[in-house]
Amino acid sequence: MSEVRRRQFLIVAGALFAAPLGAQAQRVERTYRVAAVLTTSPIAEMAGPEPTHPMINGFFRELRALGYVEGRNLVLERRTAEGSHERYSDIVTELVRLKTDVIVTAGGSDYVGHAKKVTSSVPIVTFGSGYLVENGLVASLSRPGGNITGLLFDTGPENEGKRLQLLKETIPTLSRVAYLGTMASWKGRNGQSVRDAAQALGIELLHAELQLADLGATFAAIERLRPDALYGASAPEVFGRYKQILEFARKARLPDTYWYSDMVTAGGLMAYSVGISDLGRRAAGYVDKILKGAKPGDLPLEQPTKFELVINLKTARALGIKIPPSILLRADRVIE
Repeated sequence: MSEVRRRQFLIVAGALFAAPLGAQAQRVERTYRVAAVLTTSPIAEMAGPEPTHPMINGFFRELRALGYVEGRNLVLERRTAEGSHERYSDIVTELVRLKTDVIVTAGGSDYVGHAKKVTSSVPIVTFGSGYLVENGLVASLSRPGGNITGLLFDTGPENEGKRLQLLKETIPTLSRVAYLGTMASWKGRNGQSVRDAAQALGIELLHAELQLADLGATFAAIERLRPDALYGASAPEVFGRYKQILEFARKARLPDTYWYSDMVTAGGLMAYSVGISDLGRRAAGYVDKILKGAKPGDLPLEQPTKFELVINLKTARALGIKIPPSILLRADRVIE
């Protein structure tokens, strides 16, 4: 074979071998880095492919359903501030340094505000927040602008008063109720709504300040108040300590109501809210759209469209409470 023909053969053969390799290279999936950041829950509840935290579980499951598999085309960053506002900004700063594609945040507008102060470019999806427009974090619900979008946790503070009303209808003799929440919750819009409802219902509402660093002192304060029932504030701090709170409520034999239906599944008496596992699932849809090129500022914030009344009959029986038929008929879910 002449030198010229030998060179032509090598060029053609090289092209034939290179073509499949090039096609294979084009099929290699990009790996995305997505962070889920909680406010108070322990990091152990976020571990593994089936985490025990219901919102994170719903989020991870839906990501997998959408084709994002950890270890293949997805790196999941799990973080929690464990009740420390100061740590939240540091966590987001670290995630920005890691070149995270999307940061998904839990908690109220104050936590979202911490994240926005750190970055105005990395997309932020909220699992469920509130008052983002009122606090100047987004331009509007329909077109938030900037780098923030996601799900709202409520449609307004009036739902907090509604929850107290449902508790009163369930237990007509109710006269003293301990409001378990931080000072910020008590003094905020939601706390004011509960105080207004309590006044209209003839209920004495007593603030039992939630001290994350000393739950024993919190529970001792509730016992000194000698309430007829316990009202858990719709704040992430309450859900972050739900196991200890439920254990205390059952030992103290206190009827209890929460914003988080998952706390009723775990043993609380009743809740009126949106399901946080569903919030996690829907947040994954936002992440998918952003990873496929959508701008967060163009994705409307979603408000809840359905609130569920959830009753735990097993807990009611243990407390000696007979749930009125009018409440049972209105319940969306009854746990036997």
